[in-house]
Amino acid sequence: MPPLIPISAYSPIAVLLISTGLVAVCAEFMVSSIHELVAADTGISEAFIGLILLPIIGNAAEHITAVSVAWKNKMDLAIGVAVGSSIQIALFVTPLVVILGWILGKDLSLYFTLFETVCVFVSAFIVNFLVLDGRSNYLEGALLCAAYVIIAVAAFFYPHAKAANLLGGGN
Repeated sequence: MPPLIPISAYSPIAVLLISTGLVAVCAEFMVSSIHELVAADTGISEAFIGLILLPIIGNAAEHITAVSVAWKNKMDLAIGVAVGSSIQIALFVTPLVVILGWILGKDLSLYFTLFETVCVFVSAFIVNFLVLDGRSNYLEGALLCAAYVIIAVAAFFYPHAKAANLLGGGN
C-alpha cells in the first residue's frame, strides 16, 4: 500500500464548498424547470412534483447512505439518516425559507393545504409507530413503502390548485 500523503484542512473544506455550490446550481435549474413542466399540461400535478419527485432527486445521497448502512445492519444510523433529514427540513429549513422570503419581499407562508397536512401527519404517525419499539422487520418496511406509494398515487391524481379550489367551493 502506498504511503498516505497528508493534506491540509483547507482542501476538504474547499471541495465541500465547491460541491455545495454545484449542487445549488443544479437544484436551481431543476426547480426553475418545474413551472414549465406544470404549465405544459403534462398531467403531472405540482403536488406530485413537490411531494414525490423533488424529495427523491434532492435527497438521493441520503437515500443511498441510509440503504448502505442498513445493508450493513446499522439500523440506528439508517433511521437517523432517514428521519434526521426530515426533521431538519421541517423544523429548520422551512421556517428559515419563510423568514428569508419575508426579508426578500417574497410572498411565502407556512400555510399548507389540507392534503399536504394530512400527508405529513399520516407519515409522521406511521414512522413514529414503527420505530417506537426500536426493532424492525420486513413487514414494517413494506408498510412504509405502501404508505409512500399511496401518497404518491394520491399526489399524482391530486388536482391543480385552481381545480381543487373549484372543487372545494371556492372562486
